[in-house]
Amino acid sequence: MQGKTIVILLVLLAVLLPTWYVAAQGEPPSEEIEIDQSVNEIRPLAGFVDTPTKLSPSQVGVVVWVALFGLVGALAFFHRFMNRAARPDEGAEATVTETAADGREATDGGTVSLPWIETEDRWLVEYHPSSDAIEGLIAMGGLTALTIVFAALFTGEYLTLARTQYFGVYAFGMFMSLTGLTVSYYAWFMPHLKVAERRGH
Repeated sequence: MQGKTIVILLVLLAVLLPTWYVAAQGEPPSEEIEIDQSVNEIRPLAGFVDTPTKLSPSQVGVVVWVALFGLVGALAFFHRFMNRAARPDEGAEATVTETAADGREATDGGTVSLPWIETEDRWLVEYHPSSDAIEGLIAMGGLTALTIVFAALFTGEYLTLARTQYFGVYAFGMFMSLTGLTVSYYAWFMPHLKVAERRGH
């Protein structure tokens, strides 16, 4: 782990821990109210871990901030993954391909032409074709299967009477799997371009 990452985590903990301590002094948790299972099969309090049955507004605010920090961290992770997994190394020579991006034969001695990008004031500087690596196919296949599994679990949970807090877990898994599919497709099956543009000031 890099030093900068450790510093950022320490700063976040230094802010969040006292904030959570202050928020914890709010309203006391209420008693858990359970549904009579002999009458109804709905189990809204079921979950993987024990959670509070009631949160004060200040605690909700801290939870929201933690979730936002987690979202920023996930975005940073995916961005770094896409750059390191499949993008060409810094300073690597642009690969010359024999076929243009629209399927036509390339012209001008094998130089790629992208008429839908290039104009009088914008031109293509580098073109790296997609890697189309087998790792990308494996990743996309696994994530597709995972998406289907979470979607089936979510649907099954909805159609049965056992309504639990697993709804959120299944939805989170499904959306994260779809996010991984998008990231994998971008990383392994999209060409990487560098475009220069002339701008008037």
